[in-house]
Amino acid sequence: MKILIVEDEERLASFLFRGLKAEGYFCDVATDGEKALQTCLSGDYDLVILDRMLPKKDGMYVLTKIKEKKPETKVLMLTALDDTEDRILGLRSGADDYLGKPFDFEELLARIEALSRRFSQHAEDLLKSGDVVMDVDQRLVWKNNIVVKMTQMEFDLLRYFLTNQGKVLSREKILSRVWSNSEDPMTNIVDVYIRRIRVKLNDDGSFIETVRGVGYRVSNSDQR
Repeated sequence: MKILIVEDEERLASFLFRGLKAEGYFCDVATDGEKALQTCLSGDYDLVILDRMLPKKDGMYVLTKIKEKKPETKVLMLTALDDTEDRILGLRSGADDYLGKPFDFEELLARIEALSRRFSQHAEDLLKSGDVVMDVDQRLVWKNNIVVKMTQMEFDLLRYFLTNQGKVLSREKILSRVWSNSEDPMTNIVDVYIRRIRVKLNDDGSFIETVRGVGYRVSNSDQR
């Protein structure tokens, strides 16, 4: 996991950085809320260890923005506030776990490992290509970390492309798999729905490529 440590207490931040690096995690540090948001939203972090009380931007505000822009990112909140209502607020705002200060480092590692397992399980339900991400279980699609609303059929069609990246899919094959042969094979419904998806993703044809005389293809993300 790639971890962002957000902690304004220099000694604690340094301790966490050194300890987690020693455990094999890749870590970065931000010491205030503004820097945390800038770093998290411009990076690709699996987990954010987020202090509740931060300068410039409060931890709860940072949490809300992270979950709004990058909902797949796990957040473990640290707090010196021994307040049940505060913890409930954090969890309801999207925090994946909560740990009160002072804490035992071994307990922190155990919490991270638990979140790591949840991340691995969830990653199986995530389909990605370039800046397009699909959560199969939640039936959500993001483009550049912004949610894109899709109908059921648009979602199913895009899912078929993302699970077959690099393959050229004929109209007949798409009709068979997505529409289950319920449509006339001469219909242009595939082209209609691909146009709809392209509009919603602001795609000029470089994402869902047209292979003339054959069909369509979404290239592997590492080839684009």
